[in-house]
Amino acid sequence: MKKSFIILLLAGMTLSVQAQSSQAPEAALALRVLVEEPVEPAPLASKQLIEQKLNTLLTQNGIASMDYLGQFFITARAIPTSKDIIAGPPTKISETLEVALYIADYYNQLVFATTTTTVKGIGETDTRCYLNALKQLKLNTPEMKKFVAEGKRKVLDYYNSQADKMIAKAQLLAQQKNFEEALWIVSTIPAECDKYADALAAGKVIYQQYIDHLCNVNLAKARTTWAAGQDVITADATGEFLSQIYPDAQCYGEAMELYKEIKGKVLDDWKFEMKKYQDGVDIEKERIHAMRDVGVAFGKGQQPITTHISSFMPW
Repeated sequence: MKKSFIILLLAGMTLSVQAQSSQAPEAALALRVLVEEPVEPAPLASKQLIEQKLNTLLTQNGIASMDYLGQFFITARAIPTSKDIIAGPPTKISETLEVALYIADYYNQLVFATTTTTVKGIGETDTRCYLNALKQLKLNTPEMKKFVAEGKRKVLDYYNSQADKMIAKAQLLAQQKNFEEALWIVSTIPAECDKYADALAAGKVIYQQYIDHLCNVNLAKARTTWAAGQDVITADATGEFLSQIYPDAQCYGEAMELYKEIKGKVLDDWKFEMKKYQDGVDIEKERIHAMRDVGVAFGKGQQPITTHISSFMPW
C-alpha cells in the first residue's frame, strides 16, 4: 500500500507540473554565465559578484541565462592595474581594475565578442577595495550594448548556418533510438534562428517517436510484471512501468486496458492512476515544454567534469 501511494504521488506531481506550465517557454537565445574560480589577488567573493553582473547584463539585453553549460557562454575577468594607499585615519586602499568581458563558443574554443572597461574602488582592506571596484562596473553603456549585440549576432549566425545539419543529425539519432540526444540538439536551436520553425517541427516528430518508444517498452514490461503474480504486490510493480507512459503515446489505449484489468482485480487496494492531461490545458504547448525538458535533461547529464576556459581565452 505504501508503495502504491508513492507511485500515485509521483504521477500526481507530474500532472501538477504540467498544469502549472500552461504556456511553454519561448526557446530564446540563452548563454551560460561561466566564471572561473578566482586566483590571487582576487577574493573568493568576486566570482559571485561577477556572475551577478553578467546575469544582469544578459537580462537587460533580452538574453536568457542557462544554469548548465551549453555551447555558448559569457565570462569576465578582472585584473588589477594599479593600487594606491590613501593616508588616514583610517588608512584606505584605492585600486583600479581592468575588466574584460567575452562571449565565446566552448566547443569550438572561439571568442565571438569582447569588451574592456576600467573600474576603481576604495576600501579599508584589499578584499573590500576589490569588491567595491567590481560594484562600479556599469552595464547600461553603449559599449556594453554593442558587445552583447555583437556576440548575439555571431551566435545566431552560427545557428543559421548550422541548423540544417543539426536537424539532420537529430533525425539520424532518432532513427538510432537516441531520442534524448536528438531532442537536446533541436532544443538548442533558439527562436531567433531562421530555422527555428523547422527545428520545432522536427522536434515534435522526434518527441512523438520518443514517447511511443517509451510506451512500447514500458507496456511490455508492465504486462510481463503483471502476468507473474496478478496480485496487489505485482500491481504496485506494474504501476511503476505504467507511470512512465504518456497520454498521447500511441499505445496508451492498450496501457489503459491493462490498467483496467488490474484495477478490476485488486480494486481499492491499488491507488495508482494513469497519467492524464487536465481539462483546459493547452496540450500542444505542454508537448513542446515536455520535449524541451527531455532535451535539457540530456544536456545537463553531458556536462564536462571541468570547465577550464583559460586555455583558449585571450587573457
